[in-house]
Amino acid sequence: MAVLAETSERHWLEELNDEQRAAATHTGGPLLILAGAGTGKTTTLCARVAWLVAEGVPSERILLLTFTRRASREMLQRARGLVPASSRVLGGTFHSVAHRLVRRHAAALGLPGGFGVLDAGDAADVLDLLREEAGHAKARTRFPKKGTLLDIYSRTVNAQQPLSGVIAEHFPWVEDHREAISALFREYTARKKSLGVIDLDDLLLMWRALARDEVIGPRLASSFDHVLIDEYQDVNGLQVDLAQALGGFGCDVTAVGDDFQAIYGFRSASAGHILDFPEHFPGTRVVTLERNYRSTQPVLDAANELAAQATRAFPKRLRADRPGGVRPRVVHIRDEAAQAEEVANRVLEARENGSDLRDQAVLARTSHDSDALELELLRRKIPYVKYGGLKYLEAAHVKDFVALLRLADNGGDDIAWFRVLQLVEGLGPASARKAMAVMAGDDARGAGEPSEAADAGGAATRRGLSASARDEAGEGRLAAVPDRLAAWPAAREVIPSATRASADALIAALAVARDEQRAGPRAEGLREVLAPLVKARYPDGGVRVQDLDQLVAAAHQANDPRHFVAELVLDPPQSSADLAQPPHLDEDYLTLSTIHSAKGLEWDHVHVLAVYDGNFPADMAAGTSEQIDEERRLLYVGMTRARRTLSMYVPVRYHHRPRGFDDAHGYGKPSRFLTPEVLACCDVTRLPDDPLNPRGAPIVTARRLTVSPDSLFD
Repeated sequence: MAVLAETSERHWLEELNDEQRAAATHTGGPLLILAGAGTGKTTTLCARVAWLVAEGVPSERILLLTFTRRASREMLQRARGLVPASSRVLGGTFHSVAHRLVRRHAAALGLPGGFGVLDAGDAADVLDLLREEAGHAKARTRFPKKGTLLDIYSRTVNAQQPLSGVIAEHFPWVEDHREAISALFREYTARKKSLGVIDLDDLLLMWRALARDEVIGPRLASSFDHVLIDEYQDVNGLQVDLAQALGGFGCDVTAVGDDFQAIYGFRSASAGHILDFPEHFPGTRVVTLERNYRSTQPVLDAANELAAQATRAFPKRLRADRPGGVRPRVVHIRDEAAQAEEVANRVLEARENGSDLRDQAVLARTSHDSDALELELLRRKIPYVKYGGLKYLEAAHVKDFVALLRLADNGGDDIAWFRVLQLVEGLGPASARKAMAVMAGDDARGAGEPSEAADAGGAATRRGLSASARDEAGEGRLAAVPDRLAAWPAAREVIPSATRASADALIAALAVARDEQRAGPRAEGLREVLAPLVKARYPDGGVRVQDLDQLVAAAHQANDPRHFVAELVLDPPQSSADLAQPPHLDEDYLTLSTIHSAKGLEWDHVHVLAVYDGNFPADMAAGTSEQIDEERRLLYVGMTRARRTLSMYVPVRYHHRPRGFDDAHGYGKPSRFLTPEVLACCDVTRLPDDPLNPRGAPIVTARRLTVSPDSLFD
């Protein structure tokens, strides 16, 4: 009877195939689950979490690491649906878990308890400020701008490679500035420390430092018996170090991923990390999932042949669970305009045959590859949505709000101060800098002017701190981060008189927010003072204020205001009302997406644009065999999004200036990845010979023409 009861309680194990069940019920030692596209990766990982809990592992001793908050939430909900006792599993993104740990161990890391977390935009702004201070903005030779500097810095830190190697491989044009960039990055580290802030890369660096510490490391690792890592093919060098540190102190590590889907090299990820997993974790058991529940076999045959070209990979061949299917199409087309027309025709044809637009997708390597198609869709009145644009947190008004929330925790955050002060109409960068100088303790009004308020700043600083900040100041952890808020009475004297009333209201709201320890009321108070400034600053201010209302509603669901702000930075929402297009009146719409943004998604009908050499692989990503392998994997990911039909388009002619009025063009050739083996699995449509195409076959005819200018020479 006990056996029957146990079987009935674990009916979900019977729903798994043999390979999935073997992975879910693995006991002892590290485990690598190689989950091919569409093979039920999420189902298997959720089943493993549920099985561990059902076997008696306390759920709070299981750590689930993902790359998005949504993925973590979905997996935990599904695991709870299988075994309700899974409710206490700790899940989250690498950065969100790192934030919790760094926040708890701030003292050991030399951080103030109210440290702020810079998003990518703010980090770039700090680098830009340092770049200007060092005089590089006026250099006589081209010096990298802030975006490039941040990219170099982030690649160096995340890949754990020397700066010289990163520059030589990815940014050779800045080689002459290597020493200057090195000095700039050291100053960047020092400036962050003086401001009491860290960036996203610092979170992982500090977690690794904690994990490797001989005292703190074992204590952290002892909190967990099992660590499960999703999408392991996307980890970078730092994240591999974290996994090894946890495994080294006794945690059983389970990694799930697919080396064929490693496409984030530009984020310092590498397929080599999942390929080297068995070496990093001796005794690893490898379970390969090859039974595909998404696509039909003809689509998988082409994808398998593409994957077989890899120079280094775990062997796997996907087998379809779905019967039937049609062969993929490779369509050679005249140019981008003809490509757009053909895709539109096929989309409408599928719609007439019963497939909704929402079940179809057009995928491209880059966002601009679909420019001509978008014009064609507008002409045909085919509604569509496009993915791969700006993120919510990049919207100016959202950054304004986040800056206010950061200041409520850390009054020494000069980056946030510089942004917040300029929200006041009439208060520009110069006045903001003067006010910040006074708040920092520098008298910006001149040596002869009295500064009674500034003299009182030291005492006022102590009074102006929130309760938690006062505790930290008493422990000496805030000594290097002076509180700017208390010095406002002196600072207001150096800004234009017409701006003081509005600035005073902003400062007063910040003072109230600092003493409010509940996230919802704190956000609500700051929203009230920010809303009129947003309405006055932006033409569509009313719409933007609605975004603030949504953020306030989200804050009411949070327990800790610091954690709420950090989550906005670590895993921001992906859309914003002011950035979205006008709503579609038609409930059905076609999806346009970059392949990177489409990873993990699927549609009945998939069209892949511009599959020619120079785009797959891209000209700028064909320098090494590793880069070419990643470009091949990118096409593989695009192909395996298709459930029923797959079409790939190869424009024969491309225009040098697609948006120009001239006809300057060149002739391309199909992607090198479309090998004879791949094409043998596809139906290939070729163009009739173009007489202007130098690669066209010679036309054989018995007719002979005589051409001579001799008659002109009489």
